[in-house]
Amino acid sequence: MNLVKKLAMVVAGAALVAIFFALDLQQYLTLDYLKESQSRFADLYHKNPGLVIGGYMGIYILVTALSLPGAVILTLAGGALFGLVTGLIVVSFASSIGATLACFVARFVLRDWVQNKFGDKLAAINEGIDKEGSFYLFTLRLIPVFPFFIINLVMGLTKMPLFTFYWVSQLGMLAGTAVFVNAGKELAKIDSLSGILSPGLIGSFVLLGIFPLVVKKLVTFIQARKK
Repeated sequence: MNLVKKLAMVVAGAALVAIFFALDLQQYLTLDYLKESQSRFADLYHKNPGLVIGGYMGIYILVTALSLPGAVILTLAGGALFGLVTGLIVVSFASSIGATLACFVARFVLRDWVQNKFGDKLAAINEGIDKEGSFYLFTLRLIPVFPFFIINLVMGLTKMPLFTFYWVSQLGMLAGTAVFVNAGKELAKIDSLSGILSPGLIGSFVLLGIFPLVVKKLVTFIQARKK
């Protein structure tokens, strides 16, 4: 990628990040705003499902590609707005595409910055990839030793092909995405204090708590079988 294209992408990305914080757009990526706006978004989705899904995916991809805060709330919002099945499909593709774009930017545009910022994480990730290949990325997606946005960026400094990064990320994040989307679906049902103690919501948060433990045991078992 030539210098002019790199500079243009850096300027565009910096401008979008500056606008995000200058306009305090993070206030719209909160649980309170999600609850307050639930009925309005549901009505809009009922009238224009394609437009809402497209807009939602665009926002999710942009937030993830720029490593902005708010992906968790957006995932919950996907469950609240679209339900489990549609929400899982939409969030899975949006999060994976956004992550791959972040990886692309780190590899071809912000390589030096990422190296200086997260270089201490690179050695461990390179070692894991050398030993286990794409399965290491799959493991990182199941058990987030590092925050996902760091994985997206640091993977850009490795030799892993972007397409491999995409499909392994989508597959690895699928189960965790399902848990969060389901939690969002249950949160959308809360319209009173009694809803806080609903079996569905309690079950969703139990899943959020035990999911990392179950996955860690599963990965340990798989690694033991490979030796």
